[in-house]
Amino acid sequence: MGDRRKRVKQTRSLEERMAEQAIKLKERASRLPAGKEREGLLKRARIAETGAHLSDWLTSPGLHPPK
Repeated sequence: MGDRRKRVKQTRSLEERMAEQAIKLKERASRLPAGKEREGLLKRARIAETGAHLSDWLTSPGLHPPK
């Protein structure tokens, strides 16, 4: 019960880490033949790219609170 989680201080932002992950996933996918595994990697890359841009979208001046 006395076990404590190891805390890690991140040196890069979440957006940077997700963008890097997307790049790595695309590189891995490019080395694979067409198929399920490649499509899965590309899907994960798209999700990571979306996550990397979320804070930009949320802080954009065009975003308005609901009325």
